[in-house]
Order: sequence, then structure tokens, then C-alpha cells
Amino acid sequence: MVKLRNEKGSINVKRSVFTTLTGDAATNCFGVKGMTIRNVSDGFVHMLKPEFMGKGVHVEINADNTISISLHIAVDQGVNIPVVCESIIEEVRYKVTSRTGVEIKRVDIFVDKMIIG
Repeated sequence: MVKLRNEKGSINVKRSVFTTLTGDAATNCFGVKGMTIRNVSDGFVHMLKPEFMGKGVHVEINADNTISISLHIAVDQGVNIPVVCESIIEEVRYKVTSRTGVEIKRVDIFVDKMIIG
């Protein structure tokens, strides 16, 4: 949980808020088909349904009350992956910071799957 303090009191923001905002921001970017997760038992990468997109996001809360985000995605075939990832990073930083006031230290993106067709 991230604790934000000001002269009027404090606000505690749960990790799930960040995962939901991040998943929403990422999946609304051009070229992103969805969030993914690697199944531990079979080792395969699986697409997540929209209601579970937060499972493809890992949020680490740093000692200085900033956050670091890792997300796993699937992209459309033929997209420019570096450009898509740059767009995701900008969108995630903007949406999470503007809605929570929490600074993001880093955003790491893992492209786990390319969807053909």
C-alpha cells in the first residue's frame, strides 16, 4: 500500500488500484491485444480476459513511496513493438500519476505473445 500524506491527513492506495489502472491504460493502446500470464504448470503464455487483466501486471512499491511496474502483453502481428511499448509507457505513466498522484520510477514491458490475424 502506498501512503500519501498532506496537511489534511493521509490516503492509503492499494496495489490493486495500480494494477487496474495500468491494465486499463495498456490495453487501450494501439496494437495491444491484451494482457498475458505464464502458466507455471505448463509454461505456456495465456491471454487474460478483460476482468483479470490486473494479473498481467506486477506493481512493486519502493521505499520512497514511488512504484515500479512490470506488465506482460500480447500484441498484434506487424506492429512496431518498440513504438507500441513507448506508447504504453507514456500512457501508463500519465494515467496512473494523474489519477493517484504517485510517482512511477520505472515501467517494464514484456511482450509475451504476438497474435496473428
